[in-house]
Amino acid sequence: MLASLSIRDVVLIERLNLSFGQGLCVLTGETGAGKSILLDALGLALGGRGDSGLVRHGADQATVVAEFDLAARGASGGLDHPALALLREQDLDADTTLVLRRTVTADGRSRAFINDQPVGVALLRRVGETLVEVHGQFDTHGLLNPLTHRDLLDDYAGLAPKRAHLSGLYRAWQAAEAARADADREAARAREEEEYVRHALSELDALDPKDNEEEALAEKRAVMMHREKLVEALTGAAGEISGERGAERAIANALRHLTRVADKAAGQLDPLIAVLDQAAAEIGEAARTLQVMAGDMDHDGASLEKLEERLFALRACARKHGIGVSGLATLRADFARRLSLIEDQGDLLTRLAKDAAEAKQAYATAASSLTEERRRVAGKLDRAVMAELAPLKLEKARFVTAVEPVGEAEWGPGGSDRVAFTVATNPGAPPGPLAKIASGGELARFMLALKVILAQVGTVPTLVFDEVDTGIGGAVANAVGERLARLGAGLQVLVVTHSPQVAARGQQHLNVRKRVAAGKTTTDVVILSPEERREEIARMLSGAEITAAARAAASELMAAG
Repeated sequence: MLASLSIRDVVLIERLNLSFGQGLCVLTGETGAGKSILLDALGLALGGRGDSGLVRHGADQATVVAEFDLAARGASGGLDHPALALLREQDLDADTTLVLRRTVTADGRSRAFINDQPVGVALLRRVGETLVEVHGQFDTHGLLNPLTHRDLLDDYAGLAPKRAHLSGLYRAWQAAEAARADADREAARAREEEEYVRHALSELDALDPKDNEEEALAEKRAVMMHREKLVEALTGAAGEISGERGAERAIANALRHLTRVADKAAGQLDPLIAVLDQAAAEIGEAARTLQVMAGDMDHDGASLEKLEERLFALRACARKHGIGVSGLATLRADFARRLSLIEDQGDLLTRLAKDAAEAKQAYATAASSLTEERRRVAGKLDRAVMAELAPLKLEKARFVTAVEPVGEAEWGPGGSDRVAFTVATNPGAPPGPLAKIASGGELARFMLALKVILAQVGTVPTLVFDEVDTGIGGAVANAVGERLARLGAGLQVLVVTHSPQVAARGQQHLNVRKRVAAGKTTTDVVILSPEERREEIARMLSGAEITAAARAAASELMAAG
């Protein structure tokens, strides 16, 4: 609720500090006293339009500070209030006490703060709309905004769980549609490049690249490029081992000499003979290996051309695709996978289209069911509002909650329909939007009737009614006062009124006065005592001269209220 309002240098208000309580607070005063200035100041703190015209003549800037106590209502202690959620979204400090401050300088510059944290005016306005709802002859927000009507009807009917379920179905449908659309785009791209993929894959299949093939080929090529020198060296080495004066013959001669006398050495030559035998075997193996290698290399000369052709083909293919030779095998597998997807995409698209269709049908079925629920509850709401209209001198008016289907392009998480509160003030006339059909005074009373019915489903803790009793009196004014008091039992209600019947029901009474001193006009607001309230209500009953009869009538009204 609005706990306090501090105003400095706004139009005719020089300095003003007000405290507010729960329930119904009435503001009265003679015409021109400045009641509208008070509401303008509050509107400025809530993010309303600010310009230099609001700055008191001679002052540098106007300042308005509005303090709200969100813990004053609600079992959660106010911690779940939408205003706090908005602040948390912006990473701003949020507590159940909110202080909204707005300044406007004489040259029109404006600044906004929430709990002494600088904020944009747009955020201040969004927060303000969750804290105070203003209903008056020129109101264009709150209940007059058709975008709020569907949620209000759902809250009134207790349909929030079904709406949340529908929102989940809508998200699932949209996700399925997005997956299908992505697959369609991927398929289109795949079809465009199918010829290229097939050609590239056939080239890679023909080339048949192997892992680490480039390194092996390069190593072998380096060896083969020095074939002649290597063959010469191998042949020379083989000659040194196996020639007339080679190692094989020398070891064989040595063994022959030793074996002739071995039996005379009492076994002492046996280890030496064994070593020479081993050496002869290894020398023989080395000689055979040299001969084989020399022979192989001598015959590999013709294959160097093929090896180089293979190596250069691999490198050319790698350059063509902008990768290294080592990535060709992986690229081949990727092309094969893409071609498989292209060939299989028909089945995938069919499955995704089926999923999207099923998700859409699930949403449409739930949305249609919710629409029927809304239509059923709309009739109940209409009857409840109509019951409130007759005592408010709107007995000829009709209130109709229109629930109409919308095209698929307008379907959303909230449903496939549009809800609008409409009225017809003359018999036989078709219902139309509240703001266009009702006159200023009628509009405020329509808003009052609606708020009485919807009071328990809103989250805005403070309601302001600006001259809701315009053009009425007697029993109708008394009916207005009775409904405002009913609202005040659960909400904080501020009403600007000229009706003594309304004023008499206030739990707090503020009197707006204009005074002139030293050639300067200022507006003050005074909280009236019970006796002062009686005098003010008597003035409202009788005019400039307050009579004993007026005082007696005021006492009766206060006692009845």
